[in-house]
Amino acid sequence: MLIRRIHHVAYRCRDAKRTVDWYGKHLGMKLVLVIAEDEVPSTKAPDPYMHVFLDAGGGSILAFFELPNQAPMDRDRNTPDWVQHFAMEVDSVETLLATKARLESAGIEVLGPTDHTIFKSIYFFDPDGHRLELAANTATPEMMEKLDQVKYEMVEEWARTRRAPKHAAWMHDGSMSERTKP
Repeated sequence: MLIRRIHHVAYRCRDAKRTVDWYGKHLGMKLVLVIAEDEVPSTKAPDPYMHVFLDAGGGSILAFFELPNQAPMDRDRNTPDWVQHFAMEVDSVETLLATKARLESAGIEVLGPTDHTIFKSIYFFDPDGHRLELAANTATPEMMEKLDQVKYEMVEEWARTRRAPKHAAWMHDGSMSERTKP
């Protein structure tokens, strides 16, 4: 089996209309599909919901459920805020910086840009507290080749030690060779 792509990623929201409006206004995402039911198709549980689907570009869909009869929305308190997030790619660092300025002028707090060596990104939250990331790639082919060569070794070392392997320390310690810099 070969997965063709992610069909959609779904999160919960408090207000479907507010979510559609916010993502349209701040990220330019268009509403592409709405499903509303009084019964969950997979479980047959009586639980009305509104399910909205937004175009996240390149065939990617970001979806949200509004569940008015469920307990109030919350997050996994045992997982740090920075872990659970949805990252979307933009075309350039210039677009990233312009978007940061536009979000901030709309009163949205933005962290970054953060330089991850192979991409730069900004972070912010939607009205329901979902952390979002916008990323602009900055990697050279040489950088990606270096990372590709060590990926399995890094996973194996992590599995044995539960300590960060140093195979790609060059990304953050300043030892990146001049040949692989962007």
